[in-house]
Amino acid sequence: MFSSFAFASPALLGALVVLPAIWWLLKLTPPRPQAEVFPPLKILATVLKREETPARSPWWLTLLRMIMATLVIFALAEPVLNPRVGTIAGGGPLALVIDNGWASGTDWDRRVDTASGLIDEAESKGVAISMVFTAEPSQDAVPTDPATAREHLRAAKPRPLVPDRERAVTALQAALNGTHPGTLAFITDGLAAKDNEKIGAQLSALQPSEMRVIADDGKAALAVTSATNGVERLNAKVTRLATTNPQQVIVDAQDQQGRAIATGTATFAAGQSVATAEITAPYELRNDFARLSISGLSTAGAVHLLDDGFRRRKVALLSGDSNDEFQPLLSPLYYIERALQPYADLIKAQDKDLPTAVTQLLQQNPSVVVMADIGRMPPEVQQALQRWLQKGGTLIRFAGPRLAAAPADDPLVPVMLRQGERQLGGALSWAEPQALAAFPVNGPFAGLAPPKGVLVKRQVLAEPTPDLAERTWASLADGTPLVTTKQLGAGRIVLFHVGAEASWSNLPISGEFVEMLRRIVQLSHAGVGVSGTTGAAVASLPPYRLLTERGALTSDAGNAKPLELGVNRPKASSFDNPPGLYGSEDGFTALNLLPNGAELKPVDLSGASVPVVREALVGATAKPLKPILLGIALVLFILDSLVVLFMGGAFARLPKRGTAAVLAMVSLGAALSLAPMDRVYADDSKRGDEILLQHLDNTHLAYVKTGESDVDELSERGLSGLTEYMTYRTTLEPGTPVGLDIAKDELSIYPIIFWPISATAPMPSAEAISRIDAYMRSGGTVLFDTRDQINNLGIDGAPSPNAERLRAILSNIDIPPLEPVPKDHVLTRSFYLLHDFPGRYTGSPLWVEARQEAKSKGKELTSGGDGVSPIMITGNDFLGAWAIDANGVPLLPTVPADERQREISYRVGVNIMMYMLTGNYKADQVHVPALLERLGQ
Repeated sequence: MFSSFAFASPALLGALVVLPAIWWLLKLTPPRPQAEVFPPLKILATVLKREETPARSPWWLTLLRMIMATLVIFALAEPVLNPRVGTIAGGGPLALVIDNGWASGTDWDRRVDTASGLIDEAESKGVAISMVFTAEPSQDAVPTDPATAREHLRAAKPRPLVPDRERAVTALQAALNGTHPGTLAFITDGLAAKDNEKIGAQLSALQPSEMRVIADDGKAALAVTSATNGVERLNAKVTRLATTNPQQVIVDAQDQQGRAIATGTATFAAGQSVATAEITAPYELRNDFARLSISGLSTAGAVHLLDDGFRRRKVALLSGDSNDEFQPLLSPLYYIERALQPYADLIKAQDKDLPTAVTQLLQQNPSVVVMADIGRMPPEVQQALQRWLQKGGTLIRFAGPRLAAAPADDPLVPVMLRQGERQLGGALSWAEPQALAAFPVNGPFAGLAPPKGVLVKRQVLAEPTPDLAERTWASLADGTPLVTTKQLGAGRIVLFHVGAEASWSNLPISGEFVEMLRRIVQLSHAGVGVSGTTGAAVASLPPYRLLTERGALTSDAGNAKPLELGVNRPKASSFDNPPGLYGSEDGFTALNLLPNGAELKPVDLSGASVPVVREALVGATAKPLKPILLGIALVLFILDSLVVLFMGGAFARLPKRGTAAVLAMVSLGAALSLAPMDRVYADDSKRGDEILLQHLDNTHLAYVKTGESDVDELSERGLSGLTEYMTYRTTLEPGTPVGLDIAKDELSIYPIIFWPISATAPMPSAEAISRIDAYMRSGGTVLFDTRDQINNLGIDGAPSPNAERLRAILSNIDIPPLEPVPKDHVLTRSFYLLHDFPGRYTGSPLWVEARQEAKSKGKELTSGGDGVSPIMITGNDFLGAWAIDANGVPLLPTVPADERQREISYRVGVNIMMYMLTGNYKADQVHVPALLERLGQ
């Protein structure tokens, strides 16, 4: 009826025509006459009077009832404030273009409800539906019936991709085959998919009778578009749609286990669409950053993956001249070492023989090799370096007298060099030293200001070639190249046409030299050889972990294609290459959703040639008035009932105070029935909550139910034995052990879960393993016991069935690197002093998360972190050694039979529990000598 008001069932308004009949009936049904008790004499005095009865209801009571009937009729017609505009047009199929890209995940249910409403209208009109999704690689847009359209809609889901609307509209146009749609509904996320997008003109080309654009404001969309690892901090660029409201966004830097290890805040001013979050952390800590994510937002755009480009590199240094310890400023590697030392691990050759030195350095798998003034190289050295470059290495060379005299056809030089060098006073000379020109915007030095005061007095010249400009990263003011590059397989060669020390140029002693080297090193791979050991050129990388629409990484590659490297590498995700990590666990590269520096902009429909009607998604602004009208009618009904009771004398015998109290209570109830109230749940408990509440009062040891009664009973008895031991030997008094169904039960309240592995038990589902993974990521620990140490005795290294089952379980869990418990680990002294970790069997090590060890004077020091290993693995059957019966007698003998071994096994259990509950506090014992010395003891 109006743009802001409509009826869902307007036909019911026809009932208003019966209001006159209702009015006439109400007039003929007056209230019952009032009956009173009179004294006998008064009855006799009036006995001859004619009895009188009201002929009709009072006018105000009739009006009250007429209003009540009108409200009920209006309520049944289902009035709605701010409804969707009108119904769909006939004369052609309904065309639905639905954005299901990364920005649609936050309100996907509302988009589905909106599309379902349009399909319902199409069904009532008897028209077909043609539907396309803008983030699907393939489309089936052939007009179909409403039932099939609903199935397609239910099967659709958001994708971690940028919508390709042109592709979707092309598929829709081909499916319609010249048929013009009646209504074209564009359910959009409100964001422009790419620059210069002409979606309005493309939709208008379908010539619909009407076009609707249905969207929210898109103001909730946020994305991290780039990350720059500076000298002291990491700068993350965050973008949103420009609004008049200021906003603050928290950006978390997370490690590979998903733990936030640093944060930064991006502050948007009013009208600002791009802000920067500064994450300040030591460089060593920033090497552990695996991803950046916006706190509280679960979309693919809110995540920015980091790859090997943000890790500390291993750089090998080679020089054509021996280092002069007495004149270090003249050493060719002196300035390179000081420029790279804060950002890389430097290694030097220990042998003066070049082939031997190169072989030794390449065996250490460096990311970058820096060669200062090395000219002629033996063929075996060239071949070894070429194989290393093919795998992804980066070779940085500096000019010098030796390189200037080298052959012009050196395969390890990026450009053809002229014989000799250009110098002041030489055959190839200029009148005065040359300054640097501005850096190209498409090179790695883009954004750096040309260093002032840097002059070049001598350099090696490059022969002019058609591709010389493309290979030039920096040049002098006269246009001659200063830094050139060439791609070789998956690797890169970079040449500085000046020396590495200050005799040819003062560039090495400038601050810009540090930043130039750092940027080149960051372009290299953190680990060379991810393609295998064949030495073949790496042209592409397979998908390793892909990003989901919720911003999580999954190993499901789907239909993703390998990522092309080199000049063909895409700058942003696509249908063929979704966002994620490409490569392998040995090394990978990240492909993010949006290109670096992207900025979110609103979708532009200015090119539409047909009128556009804008609507909101279902549930955004529409408000049904039916509950309010029925509530008012209920209040009027209560009021009418009170009036009739009062006129009938029902309150005549009540005292005045009682009558007033009754009226007050009724009025209060009527007011509360109209007051807006939040949804109240009488009982929102779930199955198993009563058991969960019983386990919150104390620490309980938990084990995984395998489904095999004998294994589960032994697990329960084993933890009972350990509980009893700790009760008598420690201040910890755990409650009764708990058996867990990891697919259903709450896991987070248990500090550690013991999992006895059985190859004959049912394999846990993927969802159950995912819950265990989430439990370990949130701080819990799982102790896997394969109980197979006795089975491995005398076998030629083949894994047992239980070990194979454990491998299958862990194949879907992102576990950290493991190591046997070191002799100085906290587990060896958290309560008892231990040297090994026996159970029912002995000989199998207890595996825990590998530590980052620090070495000082050859002596290992314990890590000072308070973290606890999220995983432990053994084969010694701890639970079998701890198991006791109701009388406290051990159920199973140890192998070999030795009660001392059982006692040590109990102590192992105590140490594990103390380690779980207290962390690495025992590591502070390394400071005891220093504390005692300060105290004078």
